[in-house]
Amino acid sequence: MGKSLVPPGSGPNDAEPIDLKKALEERYLAYALSTIMHRALPDVRDGLKPVHRRIIYAMSEMGLRSGGSFRKCAKIVGEVMGNFHPHGDQSIYDALVRLAQDFAVRYPLVNGQGNFGNIDGDNPAAMRYTESKMTAAAELILEGIDEDAVDFRTTYDEENSEPVVLPGAFPNLLANGATGIAVGMATSIPPHNAAELCDAALHLIENPHAGVEELVEFVPGPDLPTGGLIIESRNSIIESYRTGRGGFRVRAKWETEDTGRGGYQIVVTEIPYMVQKSRLVEKIAELLLARKLPLLDDVRDESAEDIRLILVPKSRSVDPMLLMESLFRLTELESRIPLNLNVLSRGRVPKVMSLPEVLREWLEHRKEVLQRRSRHRLAAIERRLEILGGLLIAYLNLDEVIRIIREEDEPKQELMRRFELTDLQAESVLNMRLRQLRKLEEIEIRKEFDDLAEEKAKIEGLLASDRKQWQAVAWQIRDVKKTFGKETQIGRRRSQFADAPETDMEAIQQAMIEKEPITVVLSEKGWIRALKGHISDLGALAFKDGDKLKLSFFAQTTDKLLLVTTGGKAFTLGADKLPGGRGHGEPVRIMVEMETDQDIVTAFVHDPQKRVFLVSKAGNGFVIGERDMVANTRKGKQVMNVRTPDETCLVVPVSGDHVAVIGENRKLLVFPLVQVPEMSRGKGVRLQRYKDGGVGDVKCFTMADGLSWSDSAGRSFTRGEAELLEWMGDRAQAGRIAPKGFPRSGRFG
Repeated sequence: MGKSLVPPGSGPNDAEPIDLKKALEERYLAYALSTIMHRALPDVRDGLKPVHRRIIYAMSEMGLRSGGSFRKCAKIVGEVMGNFHPHGDQSIYDALVRLAQDFAVRYPLVNGQGNFGNIDGDNPAAMRYTESKMTAAAELILEGIDEDAVDFRTTYDEENSEPVVLPGAFPNLLANGATGIAVGMATSIPPHNAAELCDAALHLIENPHAGVEELVEFVPGPDLPTGGLIIESRNSIIESYRTGRGGFRVRAKWETEDTGRGGYQIVVTEIPYMVQKSRLVEKIAELLLARKLPLLDDVRDESAEDIRLILVPKSRSVDPMLLMESLFRLTELESRIPLNLNVLSRGRVPKVMSLPEVLREWLEHRKEVLQRRSRHRLAAIERRLEILGGLLIAYLNLDEVIRIIREEDEPKQELMRRFELTDLQAESVLNMRLRQLRKLEEIEIRKEFDDLAEEKAKIEGLLASDRKQWQAVAWQIRDVKKTFGKETQIGRRRSQFADAPETDMEAIQQAMIEKEPITVVLSEKGWIRALKGHISDLGALAFKDGDKLKLSFFAQTTDKLLLVTTGGKAFTLGADKLPGGRGHGEPVRIMVEMETDQDIVTAFVHDPQKRVFLVSKAGNGFVIGERDMVANTRKGKQVMNVRTPDETCLVVPVSGDHVAVIGENRKLLVFPLVQVPEMSRGKGVRLQRYKDGGVGDVKCFTMADGLSWSDSAGRSFTRGEAELLEWMGDRAQAGRIAPKGFPRSGRFG
């Protein structure tokens, strides 16, 4: 018989009912808090997440100072995992590697030896092959750790202790930035220049109520490890730092290089932060193959230690600015670096802070560290002064002290009673070596006593004065600024600021499309397609049953097409987006949001310099510039106001100085074009008066050339000004019956 898996003493009556909703809420809340507090968000005071803090502290405990020797990363990771961080070794190693990558952090906290990955996104070598130690910046963050500068807590196994936060003499939060995703919140802080942060902090000490506008004078924006050009406006940067949320547009830095014979190539020397170079080159190559970059001929990566991407234009006549603008739009050569200053305030409260708040909390922490270190030093001085005081008494009564030590059974108690010494002083006297009894030693002890008494007075004065404490903090910050000043190799600003050049959006759009000739075909039922090349003979074209050709025209793939419907709406289509000519095309209705009861009047290539004449069936009309007809959405743009049963029926090109209007009643009226207003939207004005029927056709012409029409047989007729006198009048008149020979179709042909 098998062993029972039911614990003894348990049964159906021993089950305890639990509210599932409440249990899940409690457990998920505990998980969320753990993620926020102990994993994803950095502390505003030292700018570190727990894993980074534990790595640096473990390296400090191992004695891996910047001036010392390297140790295997596997050893460091083992120490961190075994003593402080009970998580996977790979996650610890990944965090350590990032602290050593000069393209990921602005001021590396770990000095790595070996393969620590690269900007192409290649993985680092395994931890057994790489070695590391701390950098000067990491030592600054730890400065004073052994002087009671910060609180300690027990580690996860309660066998060791670890710091709750590090002293943080280096402004690490903003200098190196941070990214992290917690539960319900995230953080994203780009790196900044340490010298600029020190200047801003010094200004804040002098002017505690300084606002964002003042601090941005010192910290104009991020300073990214990979450089690049920040093209965000100053007002936007100020707003981001005020709210703690925003972003910065960063572009690659590039220049043109002469290749001789009037040719050139573009050299990219800096790329945006956190962009993998190899992936960037792949993306550009993919766009080239997809013919999305018609101005670009080739891309090459000639990088060694420095970045050098070569972009070869299609021809020497290509405008380099236009080529780069098209690349900025389609690739990560321009990217947006987010700002979300969500950090742990005082190590406890997650909060989105402004730039002044972050700096103030760091300064308050530095002041608290100064006070704690001063009190620690004061206690050490008082202990030493107590010892020295006992030694001086012993020197003054040397013979008696020797006698007591030699003769008494309990010399310690006797010394304490005889000379009123404390326990510590008596112990120190008893621990003296014989060589310390020389005369010179007494002089040195007196000098040390006086020096320590003087230092004690200074520290007590410091602890009693808020102003002196801020002066000391300022002195420490100036010292940091000297180490990481802009004149040093690591401290010089890498990211520059620039205004995005004013460029023609239309030209950029065209630069991103391969220019090819096409023939646009529109059927009666609203199916549209684009045939390659300019084709005049469309007799062989096939249409769906019951459908036939409505109109066709030549265009280029870079053109915009305008469609006008009977409801007075204009729609815009990109010629490059039209379906190919192999099948019957696609219905226009699935490309734009046309009303079901409306049809297409006409379609044509958009020319922003031209004007057209919009005419409704009822005989109203007006002139409109084509630039006012462009619609940016699928919903189109209402340009002519018509009410059923009236509808837009004609779209006529505007030219010349007169207008000829013929109605369905075959009455013709000619009047000056200036009598028709130009509008961007409206019902229009009455062109011709009818008792019944409506407009038949409209034509704009130049009077000096005469009015022309052609009949069904293809013959052309032209009437000059003298012959048109009886039909000439003012707008909105009834007109007269058309002259003999005018086509029976009622159209000018």
